[in-house]
Amino acid sequence: MERLAVYPGSFDPITNGHLDIIKRGLRSFDRLIILVAYNPNKSGLFSVNERMEMIRQVVGDDPRIRVDSFSGLLVNYVRDAGAQVILRGLRALSDFEYEFQMALINRRLNRDIETVFLMTGYKWFYTSSNLIKEAAGHGGSVRGLVPEIVLQKLQAKYSTLSGKG
Repeated sequence: MERLAVYPGSFDPITNGHLDIIKRGLRSFDRLIILVAYNPNKSGLFSVNERMEMIRQVVGDDPRIRVDSFSGLLVNYVRDAGAQVILRGLRALSDFEYEFQMALINRRLNRDIETVFLMTGYKWFYTSSNLIKEAAGHGGSVRGLVPEIVLQKLQAKYSTLSGKG
């Protein structure tokens, strides 16, 4: 039986920490759906389509990976996709409390779906999309924290937003 997991997140933008979880997740699962979860009432720095395209560019044409988006109950998406596992990355203790609550409510909503946590690699322990956006938005270098294509997209986005592009 194929082991399929769904790795949800906002991925606004995808970071090297996310890629660490993706690569390591593929050691445990045959296939992975990277799910750009979004709330239509909130706007990110990048549109959902821009995020999905960046992810596709970064992961390449790996046949084990599918990129999708969804707005709604995660457990419904996971069930409909035929997956049994939600893959989540953990960085610091502060992540654990929120992720634990989410895992518990997802378990209550659908007992057939498990949540599996992977600790991020030590190099990415304090890397988050929000911190990267904040640093890049103020002209700081985030080279090495995000894939090169994402770095270019961040620079272009902030250049356009500041009126320099």
